[in-house]
Amino acid sequence: MGASMSEAFSPNQKQYLEGFFAGVNQRPGMPFLGQNASGQFTGDPAVATEESVYGTPIDELCQEEQIKHERNGLDVWDTIVRDSEIDQFPQGGDLFRYKFFGLFHVKPAQDSLMLRCRIAGCALKSHQLVGLAEIAEDWGGGYADITTRGNFQVREILPRDTISTLIKLDELGLTSKGAGADNVRNVTASPTSGFDPDEVLDVLPYAKAMHHYILNNRDLYGLPRKFNISFDSGGRVSVCADTNDIAFYAVGVGEGQGVEPGIYFRVQLCGITGHKQFARDCGWLIKPSEAVPVAAAMIRVFIEHGDRTNRKKARLKYLVDDWGVAKFLEKTQEKLAFAPQTLPLDACQPRGRTLQHGHVGIYQTSEPGDNYIGVVVPVGRMLPEQMKAVAKLAERYGRGEVRLTAWQNLILPWVADADLEAVKAAIIAMGLHYQSTTISGGLVACTGNAGCKYAASNTKGHALQLAEYLEHELELDQPINIHLTGCPHSCAQHYVGDIGLLGAKVKVGEESVEGYAVVLGGGVDERQAIAHEIFPGTAFEDLKPLLRRVLLTYLEKREGKETFWQFSRRHSAEALKALFAA
Repeated sequence: MGASMSEAFSPNQKQYLEGFFAGVNQRPGMPFLGQNASGQFTGDPAVATEESVYGTPIDELCQEEQIKHERNGLDVWDTIVRDSEIDQFPQGGDLFRYKFFGLFHVKPAQDSLMLRCRIAGCALKSHQLVGLAEIAEDWGGGYADITTRGNFQVREILPRDTISTLIKLDELGLTSKGAGADNVRNVTASPTSGFDPDEVLDVLPYAKAMHHYILNNRDLYGLPRKFNISFDSGGRVSVCADTNDIAFYAVGVGEGQGVEPGIYFRVQLCGITGHKQFARDCGWLIKPSEAVPVAAAMIRVFIEHGDRTNRKKARLKYLVDDWGVAKFLEKTQEKLAFAPQTLPLDACQPRGRTLQHGHVGIYQTSEPGDNYIGVVVPVGRMLPEQMKAVAKLAERYGRGEVRLTAWQNLILPWVADADLEAVKAAIIAMGLHYQSTTISGGLVACTGNAGCKYAASNTKGHALQLAEYLEHELELDQPINIHLTGCPHSCAQHYVGDIGLLGAKVKVGEESVEGYAVVLGGGVDERQAIAHEIFPGTAFEDLKPLLRRVLLTYLEKREGKETFWQFSRRHSAEALKALFAA
């Protein structure tokens, strides 16, 4: 039996405890502890508010924030297992939470689930490509799509197969965590990183470091809205970094600029082309080793201060619009143990030009005798047998690696000169190509209404029809990009295409048919511009001859070998309307 109080404590201790408990017994309750609207702790009930999320009262949260507050999306694994066992689609708020595992119920377009992966820096091992092909043929719809974030999506997965899919993905060394909902999406890097003769820095290690940091920090899954990060190597092939919330551009700085000469990153902020805005240089010049810490700090400032009441104003752009860049950088600096340097952009060495269609064709790498081959994948769609065949080529003739691009195609690196003919023949044999007309090589299309409830038009199907028609009707000698997107979310980034097509329902007599509004003159990097609307909603069957007329007029009226983007920028929107209407 334990000792009594009088035996366990000294007389002085006994006297103190008796006095303490006497005081407690005289109070009506324990001391109050609460938080005010800013999340600060207080002992005064008068200044405390109801429970909040980073200062936003619970009853003011938007629906998605309410769902996340009720249950974190990372905590639904057991629910996914249960739903898989009974072959049931996610219910209620779990429709949103499933997206934390990269699973989207895309009803009514398809009464099935879509899986979106995460592929760090857009670099994929050959065995991983084979595994994704097996997922597509065993549990998906027998195809997979390369996305505009250098990623893969597999569609038509049924609930009973979700756990098998996620487990296999994990065993391949891949993941889908955070691939949807309010998370940092797939971290992209220039697809020729590490072998591009023109690159300033191999940025793939930094993209991978960012990827793994995000995966292993639970609080980074609680953003107010989705978030994009990209690393640009300064090489030939664009990764569209200027369309991201944070873009790190590798640059060189020479002597006499007030900083130590060397390789750095410039930091750009708030690219969101669906809202007609590119990322802008914020003035910071950081060492490559500082990129992940800077991004980690910026994301947490966004987490703590982003709008959680209005989804339409919840992206980083709107926080920075409200605060100004200076305040955002000040808040970021508070979370850093070092002070980023500032330097005018023009004090850095200018970025080299990109090749507009450098993602297609055969180019020498930085190593003599080696090449990389940009393979045309029309609108990004691949069959499992094609994926396996590409993986086999990468194993036999390369180093077992494939790179995906923001242009919905893939690159085979490290192919020796002596093997080029064999690889070219194999690519053609699998139904793909290493060369392209300047139309199909520049096609970009979102999923469209065949697989997305938001889309007004069948973008992938129409893109293929459009390319076939235009290639039959005319021949171009300059590259051109045509982007088809099904809705204003602009997953195919129609505003940065030479020709951008935005899906719309169009009245033809008494009938409503699929069509597109036409915007012209967009571009990224050194061609950076937001396209302008030239033609309103046009039925798809009328669109084909309209674009034929646009391109033939361009060929007739251009100056010398002027590219389409140069031609379209040389004229006002009104002048283009008149020119093409004629």
